[in-house]
This record gives sequence, structure tokens and C-alpha cells, in this order.
Amino acid sequence: MNAMVFFVLWCVLLVISWPVAVLALVLAPLIWLLSLPFQLLGLLLSAVLAFLGALLLLPARLLGYRDR
Repeated sequence: MNAMVFFVLWCVLLVISWPVAVLALVLAPLIWLLSLPFQLLGLLLSAVLAFLGALLLLPARLLGYRDR
């Protein structure tokens, strides 16, 4: 669904201004490559926070607390 919306918006942009549409088509992979380290950093931060949360809740889980 997301790809279809992107394609329809790109077609509208192509009708309005084809040089901008072609530029967007060329720059989209470059922007994705530039954002890749930030995505990896977000994934790493999420994993570290999940680990810290599990570590802090470990004593309660060992004592038998059950989340309902």
C-alpha cells in the first residue's frame, strides 16, 4: 500500500514537473543510503534499552511477579 501511494504521488509530480520527479527518483536511493547509519543506531539503542529494562525487571521476575 505504501509503495502504491508513493508511485501515485510520483506520477502526479511527473505530470506537474518532470525534472523534479526524475531528480527525486535519482536522489531517493542516495537519501536511503545516508539514513542507513541512523537506522542502525536506532536499532542498537532500542536493543540496549530493552536489555536494560529486562535487567531491571529480572529480580521481580525471579520473585514470581506476573504481569497481567
